Amino acid sequence: MLGVVASAAGGVEQLRTGLVGPAIERGWRVAVTLTPTAAAWLRRTGEVARLETLTGLPVRDQPRFPDEARPHPPVTCFVLAPASANTVAKLAAGIADNQALTQLCEALGTIGLPVVVFPQVNAAHARHPAWQRHLTALRAADVRLIHGPDVWPLHEPRAHPAARELPWAAVLAAVEGATSS
Repeated sequence: MLGVVASAAGGVEQLRTGLVGPAIERGWRVAVTLTPTAAAWLRRTGEVARLETLTGLPVRDQPRFPDEARPHPPVTCFVLAPASANTVAKLAAGIADNQALTQLCEALGTIGLPVVVFPQVNAAHARHPAWQRHLTALRAADVRLIHGPDVWPLHEPRAHPAARELPWAAVLAAVEGATSS
């Protein structure tokens, strides 16, 4: 079971066709959780309903009540893609202030549960003084980071091509590598 988590970063509208569908084609069962803003964006376009139809599971963005059954089965790997700079910062700091981050923060503390993260950030985000500390903290938790000029060349804010495809193939390759042992 692959736990896909996405935040409100550019390209989240490609989640179904870029990551979830291809993961299912590779044999994964997929459960999707979104940050509240990503959920609002994708509900507005009908993508949440399409994701639920494709996966056969509800898309989560809210916590459940204690007396409610867990809507997703246990996962064997989490992938956070796309990850906004804000979500990366919160994850690195252990801030679990929404359902998506709660799942991910718990995953970082779970022995043997791989986590793959694709930070969809620009050059300004990467130059922030705290950014390298965030990446260092995630690496210390054995997170597989999908970043660098070979997979995601950074551009200045609002200077990137409008229809830029996210590196979904690299994300899926990292998931396969993290779970192939």
